[in-house]
Amino acid sequence: MPRFRVRLLAALPALLLGAALPLAAQAQAAWPTKPVRIVVTFPPGGAPDTLARILAEKWGGLGQPITVDNKPGAGGNIGADIVAKAPGDGHTLVIGTVGTHAINASLYSKMPYDHIKDFTPITFLASTPNLLVVNKAVPANNVKELIELAKKQPLSFASSGSGTSIHLSGELFNTLAGVKMQHIPYKGRAQAIPDLLGGRVEMMFDNMPSSLPLVKSGELKAIAVTSAKRAPAAPNIPTIAESGLPAFEATSWFALLGSPGIPRDVQMRINAETLKVLAMPDVKEKLAGLGLDINTGTPEALTTLMQAETVKWAKVVKESGAKAD
Repeated sequence: MPRFRVRLLAALPALLLGAALPLAAQAQAAWPTKPVRIVVTFPPGGAPDTLARILAEKWGGLGQPITVDNKPGAGGNIGADIVAKAPGDGHTLVIGTVGTHAINASLYSKMPYDHIKDFTPITFLASTPNLLVVNKAVPANNVKELIELAKKQPLSFASSGSGTSIHLSGELFNTLAGVKMQHIPYKGRAQAIPDLLGGRVEMMFDNMPSSLPLVKSGELKAIAVTSAKRAPAAPNIPTIAESGLPAFEATSWFALLGSPGIPRDVQMRINAETLKVLAMPDVKEKLAGLGLDINTGTPEALTTLMQAETVKWAKVVKESGAKAD
């Protein structure tokens, strides 16, 4: 059985510390000069949507309307493609994810965009582990019991779409645990959660900001987190790695990118304005409470990260046999 060590963001600290110039030294371009559109590639309610709405709120004083436009579908490809084909003036942005800007490149046989060349990188935003949650009626309380159950009877896991880290976390679990849980893709988390709560699917590897409140309210049962170490936002929930699958590690991440061809001075102005928001105490507190770890840096660091993540997830896709079409 193949064993993976999916070390997401392993090189991130070095990448982010490798900034060539202090951002404060960059020339400040006149931006925004017209309404700004932040495309979210999934429905409202998830981590990408939360990040977009925080930026929209905090950028409200920049003198132009800031709108959040949810365009879900095809594992995020529909929304990302809109931005890939938009004018390169810095007024059409997207909250990129590990799916839209790493996993999908190998999961889909044909992509509508090049996830590196067709975007202007702005900055990394945040990362979060996924949380393995199950319907309350599932007779398993830990990873060992869940694997035993999956070997005895058919089980299914929901995702917010093919190609998402939520999907690939399930495929990685299948491979390492030697089970065959069925993947049930939805257009987004908002569509998946009702079926999970209703018992029409048994489990989900959901982003922590989305599922942790449901665990705290007793509506879902938490089994484990997908990161290598326990999450500060949920220190009592064990990792999958410490629960019997030591090679398991998977993390979701989110970044800000723009349409292709944005001038350098505008690119760095958006970078600087984004970093200002993420440094605000109230933003830090809110994101930490949701289980999101803030990670920022230069556009170049983001490009390097996306390239590395593409290679890492391509291995998981190949070994698991996962396909989206």
